[in-house]
Amino acid sequence: MSEKEDLFLRAKHRTFSGLTEDAERTWTGPFCFIQAADPQLGLMKAWREGDCDGGGDEWAEEVELTKQTVEAVNRLRPRPRFMVLCGDLVHAMPGTPFREGQERDLKDALKGTDPSIPLVFVSGNHDLGNTPTPSTVEQYCGAWGDDYFSFWVGGVLCLVLNSQLFYDASACPQLKEAQETWLEAQLSKASSSSSSSSSTEPKPKHILVFQHIPLYLKSPDEEDDYFNLQKEVRRRLLDRFKRAGVKAVFSGHYHRNAGGRHDGLDMVVSSAIGCQLGDDPHGVRVVAVTADAVVHRYHSLEQLRERGVDEELRKLLQA
Repeated sequence: MSEKEDLFLRAKHRTFSGLTEDAERTWTGPFCFIQAADPQLGLMKAWREGDCDGGGDEWAEEVELTKQTVEAVNRLRPRPRFMVLCGDLVHAMPGTPFREGQERDLKDALKGTDPSIPLVFVSGNHDLGNTPTPSTVEQYCGAWGDDYFSFWVGGVLCLVLNSQLFYDASACPQLKEAQETWLEAQLSKASSSSSSSSSTEPKPKHILVFQHIPLYLKSPDEEDDYFNLQKEVRRRLLDRFKRAGVKAVFSGHYHRNAGGRHDGLDMVVSSAIGCQLGDDPHGVRVVAVTADAVVHRYHSLEQLRERGVDEELRKLLQA
């Protein structure tokens, strides 16, 4: 098996850096990771032509931007512990033309990632369909790995969620129920280990959540929108996350930078590797994790390539 093939195998099975899960549960000092979103191969031309439903027959621009991302991330020092792509990996919906080609070309572009930087994939609405079905979820899992799961890295517990099941699970209610049950167990376990000195479970230094659709864009009280989760769902998740001690929720979907902070919980909305719907440059977010904080800065691909990690983050990682 080649290193490039192994990169995707390890990402799919969520094994990090050759260490055992027990070893990854132990805090060993500051580290960084890369949060990216929405390479969405095929959207740029479709957006320009105003045909986002039926367009998307070209994606060379997004492939090049993804390769630029990989090249910039590979050069970073200290090396990121992982890179997570928060959904909308491709633009073509399940079962539509161009889907197979877009997935193939994205995988080819990502295979240049240094094998020491595992890739974590998060499902988006274009990856599953706006109303996912058991079949589209199964197709996604076959191509990219599980649609929800947890992993530990450097003493930090990370939860990857399928936000489409929060948005519209009308065609797959059993899958929604399964994720809800799993999530409640994960949060309860993390909360009990954090609050009880007698717990046999390790206490996470931080708990982080990764999903495609943001809880909100600017305020927890904002109106429902295509780009956020509905108020009732949003408030319930916010309450559950805060009670469990979640530090930050990272998302994409908006193709612009946004987010806010509410009762100590960061809602981080990162713009896209691919098509921009606002004034932000193509880029990714560098996240520095210290014992006391999770600090993040959005970097344009040019900035990342030419200057590397933001000086403030670099100092945190050297502390």
